[in-house]
Amino acid sequence: MLARLHSYAVLGMDAYPVEVETDLSRGLPAFSIVGLPDAAVRESRERVRAGMVNSQYEFPLRRITVNLAPADVRKEGPSFDLPIALSLLAASGQLKSESLEAYGAAGELSLDGSVRRINGSLSIAEAASRAKCRGVLLPAANAEEAALIDNIEIIGVESLSQAVEFLKGEAAIAPARVDAPAILSALRSDRLDLADVKGQEHARRALEVCAAGGHNLLMTGPPGSGKTMLARRLPSILPPLDIAEAIEVTRIYSVAGRLNSGSSLIASRPFRSPHHTISHIGLTGGGGTPKPGEVSLSHLGVLFLDELPEFSRLALETLRQPLEDGHVSISRALLSVTYPARFMLVAAMNPCPCGHLGDARQPCICIPQRIASYRSRVSGPLMDRIDVAVEVPGLTKKELLSDRKRESSASVAARVALARKKQLERLAATNAFCNAQMSVGQTERFCRASPAGVRLLDSAIDRLFLSARAHHRILKVSRTIADLEGVTGIEPQHIAEAISYRGMDRRGWDGF
Repeated sequence: MLARLHSYAVLGMDAYPVEVETDLSRGLPAFSIVGLPDAAVRESRERVRAGMVNSQYEFPLRRITVNLAPADVRKEGPSFDLPIALSLLAASGQLKSESLEAYGAAGELSLDGSVRRINGSLSIAEAASRAKCRGVLLPAANAEEAALIDNIEIIGVESLSQAVEFLKGEAAIAPARVDAPAILSALRSDRLDLADVKGQEHARRALEVCAAGGHNLLMTGPPGSGKTMLARRLPSILPPLDIAEAIEVTRIYSVAGRLNSGSSLIASRPFRSPHHTISHIGLTGGGGTPKPGEVSLSHLGVLFLDELPEFSRLALETLRQPLEDGHVSISRALLSVTYPARFMLVAAMNPCPCGHLGDARQPCICIPQRIASYRSRVSGPLMDRIDVAVEVPGLTKKELLSDRKRESSASVAARVALARKKQLERLAATNAFCNAQMSVGQTERFCRASPAGVRLLDSAIDRLFLSARAHHRILKVSRTIADLEGVTGIEPQHIAEAISYRGMDRRGWDGF
């Protein structure tokens, strides 16, 4: 007897339909799964067998063939356990085949028949919605996450027997429902505040400019000057995620298996801070079964690289493509996947190996050759993709002991929100949503400087030997500064401030 059931497999960020076909035939008892299954799918045979028996169902002693169509795409992961078990029950007559027509299924079975959490359920629900499926049976632990997708019933099941009873009509399970705006509002929490930072007015201003325009930032200064402290407070002044953005970020974490148990929605902008020993695959994604890397986990948020020169050269160079394109493409022999990666890069480093070059409190002990070697670990092309570079000097005793009230994150965030609103209105007809994402043509269209500003920029190009990319980045930062000021035109003072953030161009990156 033959039975069919719809399921779904995750490939990259998306899921695609998989038809689970189960056939029982005469012959010696055997259990075969075909359709390019990986090891986890092949092992479904033992989990399904034990799960059915321990759920008090009869496991058929027949020749069992399970086909996962389409057969030319590799199937990965344990999410086919539940649909295989249900189709096997239908093929053996323990469940009516007609009951499988309206609902798809995905889930991992335990040996006792309970259904475990899986990765990518949000993408699975989205694929089922596109396929006009009435509903999909998913692990109860994934139900609220998948219910973020409208127009489809998400049935959360705790066990194989509960799924069978629902399909037989013997048990009613209400479709999962979530109030995404309420969850988003309740989960938002900015525990860190910019008011905690003492001194560093120039760096605080640079942080505000970067937040307002989505620009990449490099902070250079001695150990203990507050670079990490500043970076960790950047998300507190960024605009909050809207519903669409929160779902987009949640999809990435769901696919990567990084969504915390009991959490159905990522409510805050991501802040990722990988250790400098991370590999280039860990940073940009990949592996035998491609998974999102740190750049994708930072999507719509912040990727903080502390001790920038300590990262491997290969890892840093792989950042250049996602910084420009906003996505990462990973190609393998049998597949190619693309993960989104629109993030703000915030990097911190010491000015020299000992960390005290230019520090008034402690002399530098590094020879010029060591300083040049240290800085050369970060390539010029990567530095060219950083919009704002500022020095973060060590705090003086007066600044450290000061009890002067400092501006809070909420106050700065209000200015940033107004600047972002202007950018959204200006860029409404484009695919960009902040100044940093403008293309060359959009930069030339929206970042026209006044005649005096043009003369100042012309002089800077000659004196600083700016590349074409650096020239356009200065214009974008100038546009952001003007937006923060609430003016339409780009004037010389805006250009001058943007130029002041190109510290590596003023001295030369290999100079000191």
